[in-house]
Amino acid sequence: MSLKWENPLSKTLSWSGEIKNRSEKEKLAQTISTRALSGDIIGVGSGSTSLLALEAIGRRVQEESLKVMAVPTSQESALNCLYYGIPITALTSARPDWGFDGADEVDDQGNLIKGRGGALFAEKLVMASSPKTYILADKSKLVQHLGEKSFVPVEIDPRAVHLVENLMIKEFQPELIQLRMAEAKDGPVITESGNILLDVKFNTIHYKMDKDIKALPGVIETGLFFDYKVEILTS
Repeated sequence: MSLKWENPLSKTLSWSGEIKNRSEKEKLAQTISTRALSGDIIGVGSGSTSLLALEAIGRRVQEESLKVMAVPTSQESALNCLYYGIPITALTSARPDWGFDGADEVDDQGNLIKGRGGALFAEKLVMASSPKTYILADKSKLVQHLGEKSFVPVEIDPRAVHLVENLMIKEFQPELIQLRMAEAKDGPVITESGNILLDVKFNTIHYKMDKDIKALPGVIETGLFFDYKVEILTS
């Protein structure tokens, strides 16, 4: 029998913010929890909707002895898997059977903007590894075109901050570029991969922009998700 952590932090939910549109998100969470079958390895996204989905799956783990494992995309989701009694693994050890995640924006083609939580690189890795990912999106996330409400997060190596800003201005003429600053620490937000984020407002977003932006030296990843195997679930 494996030992379990019994310290107070292991029994503390890794979430402190308000959950907006909670009733809509809880319906989506309940829907996704019914997709879980014993033996599944599930890619687990980050954010409030994913948190509620984890809670619903964790309830089945406790009440039905459901046997699943999770591949988390962030420290937040990893800690919350522990809290809800869901064992975790990694992409180096297992491939997800399917996954779920939220989004900042979803257009009518199933293209996404993600990365508000700073886990966009891991989210793309897990999503690309999964045969299907369910995107849990309340109605506030649905848009006619990407960039309608959200900035596009661009994850960069910290050493390249000035280089990337200059190249972005030259190549894409964005409306605005800003370094995402932290709220509970001094300085910029640090991503799950140890990089920093530029939040960029573009005049228009086209299909090739993800690849074009990532071609710039110093860019690690973007929050543009095109052509992933996703199914959009809305409340």
